Amino acid sequence: MERVEAFEVLEPGVLTTVQDLGRYGFGRFGVPPSGALDTFSLRVGNLLVGNQEDEASLEITLTGLKLKALRELVIAITGADLFPMLNGEALEMWRAHLLVEGDVITFKRVRSGCRAYLCLSGGFDVPRTMGSRSTYLKGRFGGLEGRALQRGDVLSTVDQPQPLDRIGLRFPCDWIPSFEKEAIVRVIPGPQDHHFTEKGFRTFSSSTYQVTPQCDRMGIRLEGPGIERRPDVEESIISEGLVSGAIQVPGDGKPIIILSELVTGGYTKIATVISTDLMKAAQLKPGDRVRFETTSIEEAHRLLKEQEGRLKGFKESIEHR
Repeated sequence: MERVEAFEVLEPGVLTTVQDLGRYGFGRFGVPPSGALDTFSLRVGNLLVGNQEDEASLEITLTGLKLKALRELVIAITGADLFPMLNGEALEMWRAHLLVEGDVITFKRVRSGCRAYLCLSGGFDVPRTMGSRSTYLKGRFGGLEGRALQRGDVLSTVDQPQPLDRIGLRFPCDWIPSFEKEAIVRVIPGPQDHHFTEKGFRTFSSSTYQVTPQCDRMGIRLEGPGIERRPDVEESIISEGLVSGAIQVPGDGKPIIILSELVTGGYTKIATVISTDLMKAAQLKPGDRVRFETTSIEEAHRLLKEQEGRLKGFKESIEHR
């Protein structure tokens, strides 16, 4: 299909990148998955506008993005509530909308969460690198020239009829996640929880930690009570592979939640965030507070099946409209 211009970037905001569900299978070459940090929100947004769940969308961090539509478009905005506005009027989230040429979308301020997703019918047409359109900022590839959006950029999509029958389609209110300033994130202990004392693990699982300004797409550094390590183990281990949601504890005893742009690490990992709560971690911003609640693998599986069941049910309801 031919490419057509979709948006002009009037203001790029704090950090806006093109992301899909990421690239996998290249960790041995030092290439992390990247991709949307809140995959649930991206998947729902794409379903609302008639895309496949993994279509490339915009990940908008905190505030400041301003876009002008260059043609008729069907969009949806999900994830964090960054007070999206259309031509100066509040724009309902988790719903498909029609834009016409000249419409301006702005994200004014943070009301909850950290990262919003703007999904466009047909997706954002940027080259695939290693099978993905996701931006890897550190590696400077993927997305739009491997970088965040800049003022004056023009974003393209594929030239296809817009799904006007999707306009007004909403994701069920009861299924929309809420992103609180004080989050409870469920974790499974390990893989190196045995490197910490019982007291240390109690500290980890009973304390409230605050998100510091040292947070980005690689990880979230937390401030709070130090976690006591066993005296007979080293602070570091031989570097090994990381997964999104791994919680490392460096020498100062303050946990770091790993996100999607790291491949290996040499700090011990006390626990791992369960899949369904990765969106909560992705939506933490400086000043927010988080507590960790341990759960079982069986419960994590149940919660994941429940989430996937909801998405499946939503897709089926769309097909039968």
